[in-house]
Amino acid sequence: MNSLRRRLILLLVASIVGVVGLATAAVLSVRGGGPPPELTMPWVAQQMELVVRLLPGPISSILQVQLSDHPAGGKVDRPETAMLNDILSRRGLDVLAVVSDKGDDPGQLASVQLPDNRWAIIEVPHVKPPRREWLVLAGWISLIVAGATAVSVYFTAVLIRPLEMLEAAVSKIGSDGVLAAVPEVGSAEVKATAHALNQLSSRLRTAMESRMRLVAAAGHDLRTPMTRMRLRAEFIEEDRDKWLHDLDELDRIADSAIRLVREEVDQDAVEPVDLEKTVRDIGAEMVSLGHAVSIGHLDKVSVRAGALGLRRALRNLIVNAATHGKGCEVSLSATDGQAVLTIADSGPGIPGELLSKAFEPFFRVDPARRQSVPGAGLGLAIAKEIIERYGGSITLENRPGGGLSQKVIFAAVST
Repeated sequence: MNSLRRRLILLLVASIVGVVGLATAAVLSVRGGGPPPELTMPWVAQQMELVVRLLPGPISSILQVQLSDHPAGGKVDRPETAMLNDILSRRGLDVLAVVSDKGDDPGQLASVQLPDNRWAIIEVPHVKPPRREWLVLAGWISLIVAGATAVSVYFTAVLIRPLEMLEAAVSKIGSDGVLAAVPEVGSAEVKATAHALNQLSSRLRTAMESRMRLVAAAGHDLRTPMTRMRLRAEFIEEDRDKWLHDLDELDRIADSAIRLVREEVDQDAVEPVDLEKTVRDIGAEMVSLGHAVSIGHLDKVSVRAGALGLRRALRNLIVNAATHGKGCEVSLSATDGQAVLTIADSGPGIPGELLSKAFEPFFRVDPARRQSVPGAGLGLAIAKEIIERYGGSITLENRPGGGLSQKVIFAAVST
C-alpha cells in the first residue's frame, strides 16, 4: 500500500509541476527577450527630441531627465545606439546619442548630447526579465513542488482510503475466515466499500456456520445407524470382526469430523503457555500409552496460545509421527525470538509431490494403510487449524537420512 501511495504522489506531483513548468517556459520564451528595439527606440527618440527642443525648462522634471557632463556609464549597446541615432537623424536632430547598459542593474540608459555640451540621460523602459531569472524560476518551481506535494498527499490519501480499508479488513480475518466489522463512516466511496465488506463478512459467517452445522449434524447422525449396525453385527457369525472393524473406522471418522468443527467453534483463551513443560508432559503421556516417543533437548520458552488447543495439536502431531513414523524424537529450541519445535520420525516419509497435500482432511499417503493403521486422516488438519489460529506455522520436510520432520514455529514471549 505504501508503494502505491508513493507512486500516486509522484505521479500527481510530476503532472502538476510538468504542466506549470511547461506553461512557465512558454511564457518566458515569449517574454524572455523583451520587445525588440524597433519598438522601444522610437519612443526613446521621441523623448530625446522633447528634451533637446525644450531644455532648459520644466519638461526636464516631468520626463525625469538627468543632466550630466558625460554620458551614462556602462557597456554601450552598439546596434541600439546606431538605431537611435538613425531615428533622431530622420527626425531632423543633428545630435549624438548613446544607449548603454546600467551595469549591475537590469535595464538601459539613453544619453543624448545637448547644444551646451551637457548630456541628458533618459531611462529606457525595462521589460526584460531579471538577470537572475533562473534563480527566480527555481524559487517559483520550488513553490509549485511544495504546493503540489501537499495537494497530492491529501488527494492520494482520499483515493487509497478504500484500499487501505480492504487491506485492514483482510489483515483482521479471524481463524473462522470471517472479516471483522468495518465502521460505515466517511465519504460515499468509503461507506460503500465498508458496506460491501460487512455484507461479505455476513455471508462468509453464514456459510461457515452452515458448513459447521452440516458436518456436525452428519457426524451425529452417522452414530445412530452405526449403533444399530453394531448391534446387528453381534448376531452375524461370518466376518463379524471385519464388520466391527469397519464400524470402528466409521466411528473414528465421525468423531474426528465433530472434533474438527469444535476446534473452529470452541476456542479457548489465549495466554502465555510454557511450551517446554507442555512438550515434556505430552511426551510422558505418549510413553505411558506405549508410543515410541523420545524427548531431546528442550529450551525453556513460552508462547501465546490456548493451553488446551495447543496441547491437542501437539499431541496429534506426536501421535502421527509415532504411529506412522515408527517412533519419533521431539526437540525444542528458542532462537531469534522464535520457539521452534521439531518432531523427527524414522518412517518412510512422504513423497515430495504429496507434501503440500498432507494437511488436507482424510489424507493418506497410501490408501491401503487405512485398514492397518487406526485414524481418520484428520489429525494433521486439526493440528494445522489450531497452530495457525494462534499465529504459528507448521511445515513438513523429508529428512536426508530418511523419515519425516514436522517443524512448528511460534513467536516466543517473555514470561
